[in-house]
Amino acid sequence: MSIRINETHDPARRSWVESANTPGGDFPIQNLPFGLFRTDDHVRGGVALGDRIIDMAALLDTGLLVGVAAEAAQAARGPSLAPLLACAAEAVSALRAQLSDLFRQGGNGDIATLETCLVPMAQTELLLPLKPTAFTDFCTSIDHIKRMGGRDAPLATMSLPVAYNGRASSVVASGTPIVRPTGQFASPPGSNSILFGPEPMLDFELEFGVWLRDGNALGEPLAMPAAEDLMFGCCLVNDWSARGIQFFESILGPHLGKSFATTISPWIVTMEALAPFRVAARGRTSEEPAVPAHLLGASDRSHGGVDIELTADLAGEQIVRTNLKELFWTLAQMVAHQASNGSPLERGDLVATGTVSGAADDAKACLAEITMRGGVSIDLPDGTKRDWLEDGDTLTLRGRAMAEGYVPIGFGDCTGTIQPARARA
Repeated sequence: MSIRINETHDPARRSWVESANTPGGDFPIQNLPFGLFRTDDHVRGGVALGDRIIDMAALLDTGLLVGVAAEAAQAARGPSLAPLLACAAEAVSALRAQLSDLFRQGGNGDIATLETCLVPMAQTELLLPLKPTAFTDFCTSIDHIKRMGGRDAPLATMSLPVAYNGRASSVVASGTPIVRPTGQFASPPGSNSILFGPEPMLDFELEFGVWLRDGNALGEPLAMPAAEDLMFGCCLVNDWSARGIQFFESILGPHLGKSFATTISPWIVTMEALAPFRVAARGRTSEEPAVPAHLLGASDRSHGGVDIELTADLAGEQIVRTNLKELFWTLAQMVAHQASNGSPLERGDLVATGTVSGAADDAKACLAEITMRGGVSIDLPDGTKRDWLEDGDTLTLRGRAMAEGYVPIGFGDCTGTIQPARARA
C-alpha cells in the first residue's frame, strides 16, 4: 500500500483563486478532484478549485503542463474520464502536483494566462465522469444490518462483506431527477395482498463509492495490496431504494427495488488527495469473527479506513450524520472480496459500500432505519412529517474528509429530487 503525504497536502498552501481558500469549502487546492462538465454543447474534463473548474483542454493549450502530467491531462480532457483511469498512478500524481504548483499563491504559473483556463462552476452542468463498466453495492455496516434484520447480525455478514451486483446503466450524476418506480409489493407490508403501482415506501441510502483504475484476469483473485492499488478515487453514492418492491421480491436478492436509480456526486476525489485522512480499520471484538485471511493485510489494518463525515439533508433538515470509518469492512476489502472467486474486475467499475450507518441514533443512514420501517415519523422544518420520501422531496448527501493538521476536503453535493411515477402507456 502506497499512501504518501506530499507537498500537495501542505495545510499552509493557498491558491490565488480566492474561493478555494474559503473555510468549509469542498474544493481547496489540497483536493483537486476530476470531473466532466458541459457549457452549451461542449463537454470536457476539468478539475474543481473553489467555485471554478480548471478546463483541462484550455490548460493543455497553454503548454504549461509538461511530461507525464501533460499525458494525464490529455486523458482527462474529456468527453469521458475513462482514459484518465487508465493512466499510471505516477502520471496522475504528477498532474496534481503541477496543478497545485500552477494555482498556488507564489507558484510558477502566469496568473493572467491561467485565468483564461478557469470556468465558473455555476455556469456549467456537471456530468457523470464516466459510464461505469459495472456497479457493485455492498452491505458493510453492522449497525445497518442489525437494525434492518434483527438484533444479532448473521454470521455471514460478519465473516465477509456481502454485496449484490447492481445496475450500472441507472447510475446518474447529482441533480438528475429521480422518477418514483412502479412495481409489485405487499399492501399492507407482510400481507398476502399484492398490488402493482407506484412504490409506497421510497427510501435513500447514504453510501460511499470507489472507482477502479484497473482489474484482474478471469480466475485470478486479488491480494489486499493489489486491491488497494486498483482504487483510483472516490465519490458519494445514494442507492435509492424502493422498499416495498425490495422486501417483496428479495428471494434471490435485490433486483427492481434497487435498479431504478443510483445517484453519485460528479467529482472523483483521488486516493492521493485522501491520503491524510486514512485511519485504522475497524477492529474486531472477541465475540466477532476474525478477519479472513484473504482480506487480512497489515497496511489495511493500520490505514484501511478513511475519516469522512457523511451527512444527509431532507428538505433543508440534516437527518443523518455518520462517518465512513465506522464501517465493518474497508474499501480495499470490498474490492479484494469482489475478486476473491476469480470474478474479473474492470477499469471503470464502481464499488459502493452500502448504507454507512453508525451506532449513534443520528447515524442511521436511511429512512428504513430512522423511521423503523415507517413506524415512527420524522418532523421537517415546514411542519410536515415523513415516513418515506414523497414526490417533490429533495435529498442531498455531503461528505467531508477531516484530520488534525490538514485542510478538510469535500466531494460536492449528491442530490436528487423525487418526481411522480410515470403513467403506463
